[in-house]
Amino acid sequence: MFLGTHTPKLDEKGRFFLPARFRDDLADGLIVAKGQERCLAIFTPAEFERQAQAALSNSPTLRDIRDFQRSFAAGASEETPDKQGRVTIPPLLRAYAGLDKEIAVIGAFNRVEVWDLAAWQAYEAAQDEKFSSLDADITPGTAGG
Repeated sequence: MFLGTHTPKLDEKGRFFLPARFRDDLADGLIVAKGQERCLAIFTPAEFERQAQAALSNSPTLRDIRDFQRSFAAGASEETPDKQGRVTIPPLLRAYAGLDKEIAVIGAFNRVEVWDLAAWQAYEAAQDEKFSSLDADITPGTAGG
């Protein structure tokens, strides 16, 4: 499970250091894909396979389903962290997420998300009030709900 917020820097080659607590789970390889809200999602290969199977379980006769499947698969990239724990984000994905130097790397349970730092801060500020008012219909069985 991936948790927490980290703010490494993206270097001139499009690499960043994975937070130490994420490295073991991603050391043998990972998949970087487009996420919603213009962030990137990093999955273990097994979790990416689960996500792909879920996407494939929907009817390909629906245009929105085909569009999602295409964007998700075509934008995905298999990467392996180097010996120092750095991950390279391909240029296409950096452009999609608007990544420059300042980034936020957040744990989101089954995935790691990579955001432009300013975009993450704006998103988080907008969500804080909404989060505090979520009820048991959305979060059944949680301490807040």
